[in-house]
Amino acid sequence: MKIVAHIHTDFPSKFGIPRQSGLVDSLKGKIVFEPEYRNPDAFRGLEGFSHLWILWKFDVPRKEDTWSATVKPPRLGGNKRMGVFATRSPFRPNEIGLSCVKLEQIEFTEDDGPVLTVSGADLMNGTAIYDVKPYLAYTDSRPNAVSGFADDVLDYELHVEFPDNWLEMIPVEKRQTIIDTLKQDPRPSYHDRADRIYGVEFAGFDVRFKVNDGVLHVVEVEKLNGRFKKDAEPVE
Repeated sequence: MKIVAHIHTDFPSKFGIPRQSGLVDSLKGKIVFEPEYRNPDAFRGLEGFSHLWILWKFDVPRKEDTWSATVKPPRLGGNKRMGVFATRSPFRPNEIGLSCVKLEQIEFTEDDGPVLTVSGADLMNGTAIYDVKPYLAYTDSRPNAVSGFADDVLDYELHVEFPDNWLEMIPVEKRQTIIDTLKQDPRPSYHDRADRIYGVEFAGFDVRFKVNDGVLHVVEVEKLNGRFKKDAEPVE
């Protein structure tokens, strides 16, 4: 398949990214298309849609032509196996992800052609995109749908304590977004040590935190200056 675009977000690594699209509405991303697909005619009529489906490529290291019939969903504690086709795990026969996002703006730029600003994305910075399709409320929405075992482990929110001296380091327009992201509990569900410090890379900062009894405590914020960790969840 051809890559038609890449998305730019505030997450340079996978740890901390919301587990599903739409969980953090304020999380913005910009979709920049490859030169071959920047013809404005290809976007005619798109402005009339409020939401989009994005098909994208999982960035998962694995051996070619290998896959597993079962995976361990994080929300089941990482110790219970389910069939790969009953999950949204990235470890699949084809490395294809699917996200529903809100279309905030279409900007026709001189250098990059049509650029889509979207919100609610759950993608890492630089993720390759295979296709963009409009969301159709009359057929895509199923209010009475049943979500299998996922209904039994619905996502919960943590209470976030973010001291002012650390929060003020984050740009004003991004503060609520990082708070909403931390509420989703970025840790694997099988991690529950109150003394463990984790770090989420966000918008050029390393936001470090602990979790104790349902409360997430931010303990430090460091400006990264382009120095990014490689998907390391715990920092100590």
